Amino acid sequence: MILVTGGAGFIGANFVLDWLAQHHEPVVNLDKLTYAGNLETLASLQGDARHVFVQGDIGDAALVARLLAEHRPRAVVNFAAESHVDRSIHGPEDFIQTNIVGTFHLLEAVRAYWGGLQGTEREAFRLLHVSTDEVYGSLGKDDPAFTETHRYEPNSPYSASKAASDHLVRAYHHTYGLPVLTTNCSNNYGPFHFPEKLIPLMIVNALAGKALPVYGDGMQVRDWLYVKDHCSAIRRVLEAGRLGEVYNVGGWNEKPNIEIVNTVCALLDELRPRADGQRYASQISFVADRPGHDRRYAIDARKLEAELGWKPAETFESGIRKTVQWYLDNPDWVAHVQSGAYREWVGKHYSPA
Repeated sequence: MILVTGGAGFIGANFVLDWLAQHHEPVVNLDKLTYAGNLETLASLQGDARHVFVQGDIGDAALVARLLAEHRPRAVVNFAAESHVDRSIHGPEDFIQTNIVGTFHLLEAVRAYWGGLQGTEREAFRLLHVSTDEVYGSLGKDDPAFTETHRYEPNSPYSASKAASDHLVRAYHHTYGLPVLTTNCSNNYGPFHFPEKLIPLMIVNALAGKALPVYGDGMQVRDWLYVKDHCSAIRRVLEAGRLGEVYNVGGWNEKPNIEIVNTVCALLDELRPRADGQRYASQISFVADRPGHDRRYAIDARKLEAELGWKPAETFESGIRKTVQWYLDNPDWVAHVQSGAYREWVGKHYSPA
């Protein structure tokens, strides 16, 4: 049995689905079901006794302690986090509460549980904390990619809150001996992505005939990682990672945002042409840049490859094609996730330049 927190969000849900597709080992899935948590993503697991869903907050120490005592997991994989930079700029308090205070309460509950284990159960237990490359700050055009020893320089309330959570996890290992692992990933994309993030927003807006809003000049560079590759990396780190270590997970796909948008448009031109014969790229609209927008992130994932033999299975070309096709094949999921609150959010935060 493993306990997954945040397992109804984008990356967490993909992890749960992939885990149960490849393992018989059950999952207890704890998720608060905020706006980005979506049980419909896990609909294929309905009636599967290996998946136990519990709605709740990692900050609820009593609940977490009860789940640990009742299910006795051999590992905890922590995806639970507020994770959208724009939202953190306009409302940082939720990020402080979930990412810092919530992580603290989770660590305390896990420490108490682990402290009560004996023998091989105690030796085998792991807490894997899933984090982000944004804790490292921003890179110049020619700077080398982030390694695990890069100095933390977070530039948004979101990345600062994740940096704090990473430090807490590290401290609990060094102070209490808690058997932790940390992964810092680059930008994920793929199925079940909430459509406020760049790639799903472009797909959804393009199909709806809406503007495709691109921040600033669109030359912000990110390393893109297919979500199922990220899930395989987490499984590998959980299986064989060295205790207390950090592993960067990247896709080796550095690309500027505007190239991503044009790639999505070209795939839609091929797979779902506009009725009027025009190209989707004609819908691109440059909008005012967000405050403090980091210019470039890049992940050096050589440590993960050298120590644990992991490499991404997807190229960007194969991964983005699968992603666009998934959104075309799943219009009901997209329609259901687009609540009124979501539409208000996009209208508020993507104002014209």
